[in-house]
Amino acid sequence: MRGFLASSIGVATAAALALPLALSTPALAAPSQGAATAAPVAPAGSTQSLPLGPLGPAADRSPGVPGMSTSPRLPETRGLAPREVKRFSLVGVVWDDASTELFGRVQVRTRAVATGTWSDWQDIETHNGEHAPDLGTRESGSGRVRGSTAPLWVGDSDGVEVRVQAEAGAPATRAGGARAGARLPSGMRIELVDPGASDPATVVDAKNGAGGAADEPERDDKGDVVALPGMTMETAESSSANVPLAGLGAKEITALNKADTTADAVAADGSLTAAARPYIGPRPRIVTRLGWGADESLRESGFVYTGTVKAAFVHHSASGNNYACKDAPAVLRSLYRYHVVSSGWRDLGYNFAVDKCGTVYEGRAGGVAKAVLGAHTMGFNTDSMGVAVLGTYTSTKPPAAAVKAVAQLTAWKLGLFNRDPRATTTLKSGGGNRFKKGTNVKLNVISGHRDGFATECPGKLLYAQLPPTRTTSAKLQGRP
Repeated sequence: MRGFLASSIGVATAAALALPLALSTPALAAPSQGAATAAPVAPAGSTQSLPLGPLGPAADRSPGVPGMSTSPRLPETRGLAPREVKRFSLVGVVWDDASTELFGRVQVRTRAVATGTWSDWQDIETHNGEHAPDLGTRESGSGRVRGSTAPLWVGDSDGVEVRVQAEAGAPATRAGGARAGARLPSGMRIELVDPGASDPATVVDAKNGAGGAADEPERDDKGDVVALPGMTMETAESSSANVPLAGLGAKEITALNKADTTADAVAADGSLTAAARPYIGPRPRIVTRLGWGADESLRESGFVYTGTVKAAFVHHSASGNNYACKDAPAVLRSLYRYHVVSSGWRDLGYNFAVDKCGTVYEGRAGGVAKAVLGAHTMGFNTDSMGVAVLGTYTSTKPPAAAVKAVAQLTAWKLGLFNRDPRATTTLKSGGGNRFKKGTNVKLNVISGHRDGFATECPGKLLYAQLPPTRTTSAKLQGRP
């Protein structure tokens, strides 16, 4: 999340904005990747992926617009002319090679469905690999991973315009030392994400109709229920990872007081000795993936675990603050689709998400009590967990409810693995822009993303809340 160029890259003048926009024929949405064989009752999400072409002097550009000079010596500029598209709510820019960094400024403006009016130009933060699978992992080597910006939540929209301008004098790229200069990565595309319906849990079975054969639950050889009527195999797999914390098909995991959480530690690692751990904070209420409407057919099947959880990295999603708490599940569905379909990851990158009202959501599938390998802090995903507060907190103060929820979540999850939130720990770097691969790095048990990667995440105002969060988290664990 690099600082942006001081100059504008073509913010249109008032006169230009007043001109009518010639909208192209609506672009067709790209087919949903990995669509389930069972058709959802309500519409599933979708992703439109549109290539960005060169932007030069054109009849519809006002002369003298900053950053849009015709000089061939100026940085490369690419984009998309204003056009009508299928409805979407979140945007981001991706490119072919994940190891190529984008140095520059990305701007979009969108047309709201409700009013038909166009927004002002909005900046999209560039991530440059800071949220990504660790190098050398199966996930990073899948051949599907792309470079990507941060996503931006724009609300229900049906029109878009994009401008991207390279930054002159950019540093060497991670890929091989060649200076990026004033060039942009190849294969740049704008991704327009529709989050889809809020409740895809009820599905129509392709073979047996609604509810499956005789509406009977599916059982394994031992007679245990492994899928409920109408539940897809992928949904059953994800939901079962949270048993016994919640029943199969649960849309939330209920809160527990501190005295009742020792069984959670056993669920975390299967150890009987875990029940004797004294410092496990109260379990917060957690909305499951089924609860926020994850389309489980998108992600890669199965789960990947690490040995333990030694640290929690706090993030902001950098997707903007223009959402209501009731919209948080839709924001999360959009982030999930952007991470998997657009960025090429196996699942949502974060292990947990927290909205501005303090609701905690299950992130990457595999079980909220387990040590699930995420893709949140490049170089330090192993033996850690990632918590993203939905929003952007560089110049906006994070809500107290969200900060409190982070303390509650870390008190519980870190307690399951006997970690003191006020302590430090050592993680081995998997490679990144701050620490070389193999370097042992001393970090706070509750760290900000910027502690492991050179980035502005989680925003300076959220980062400033981490010291008191550590103290609160430890108190919730009952530590002296």
